[in-house]
Amino acid sequence: MKVLKFFKENKQFTLFFILAMLIVCVAIFAPWIAPKDPYEAVMLDSLKAPGGEYICGTDKLGRDILSRVIYGTRTSLVMTLILVAVIFVVGTLLGVLAGYFGGIIDAVIMRIADMMISFPGLVLAIAIAGMLGPNLVNAVIAISAVSWTKYARLARSLVLKVRKNLYIEAAVVNGTKTSKILWRHILPNMITQMVVTAAADIGTMMLELASLSFLGFGATAPTPEWGLMLNEGRTYMAKAPWLMIYPGIAIVIVVVVFNMLGDSIRDILDPKQE
Repeated sequence: MKVLKFFKENKQFTLFFILAMLIVCVAIFAPWIAPKDPYEAVMLDSLKAPGGEYICGTDKLGRDILSRVIYGTRTSLVMTLILVAVIFVVGTLLGVLAGYFGGIIDAVIMRIADMMISFPGLVLAIAIAGMLGPNLVNAVIAISAVSWTKYARLARSLVLKVRKNLYIEAAVVNGTKTSKILWRHILPNMITQMVVTAAADIGTMMLELASLSFLGFGATAPTPEWGLMLNEGRTYMAKAPWLMIYPGIAIVIVVVVFNMLGDSIRDILDPKQE
């Protein structure tokens, strides 16, 4: 009953949570939802307009666009969640270390963070991805390398705030192990804000991954990935606009849903709201 009451009281969260779960279900059950094999090329059906056998048309190789968009949900969502998890863990860990121990550790971590922030994020990610080579794993590494700084700075500021509490000083005076202080006293008082930030960043990170794929530094053919599909459709934009329309619509819908879900979670969990 408490769960039902929670959903009734937070209608915006409920709506976008349901939509997000539908997107996740599409990713999980893609093999059963997709009408055709997204990798199957039928050259006789090359660049067929939407309608009939192909609801969303076909690409230059005669592959079904609808099936590729559906499978693209799996590729884009999984890699985005991995990316968010990586920058969340790395950024939070470094921020906690910098904020709690201070001194040279704080100086080194924050100077590296400042150095990364001084460059335009996407440009630096392109440079890193270009050196590593074009594939989704390297794209995740490249974006992670320039995105962890936000989490590190936020985690550091939260740790500095929590450290001023008397119970932390009391724990230190009583000889409590550092690991125990971090795990039992520091993390529980900051993790909510970090999770809210991560949830709100899912849409942004998905756009950045799609951007790298669109520019040729992310997914490689024949992977069904929305950014790559947009890139492949550029050449035929006038002749076959559906090659860009449907992947573009998919990106917009998923990014909006996860952005709104993140905002809803922030409204519920943000301590300032309370």
